[in-house]
Amino acid sequence: MFTAYVVVTVATIVANAAIVVADLARAGFVLDNGAEVGVPPSWLPALAALKAAGAAGLLLGLVGVRPLGVAAAAGLCLFFAGAVAFHVRARVFHNIAFPGAYLVLAVASLVLAVTR
Repeated sequence: MFTAYVVVTVATIVANAAIVVADLARAGFVLDNGAEVGVPPSWLPALAALKAAGAAGLLLGLVGVRPLGVAAAAGLCLFFAGAVAFHVRARVFHNIAFPGAYLVLAVASLVLAVTR
């Protein structure tokens, strides 16, 4: 079970770190997606900071600060549940799999962190 926890949590960290870079670089797909679901570009730095904090908390959880790892995973679950909700509210379903995948990774990280 510990191996699954490490693998899933590292995957969640890497995925979030990658999207943080895309957010901060104002990648075209990030700006396009944000426009479709009603997220203004001015929100990108704050959203990137939240995702980066989640990834950092997961990393700290991996190295021994378990409560912080659990809190970070829970925070990412809430964050990406909100992202999915934004997609549903805007009726943008063609790319809902992306925030959905991040949500699944965050939920898996949370479940594995709590049960290990």
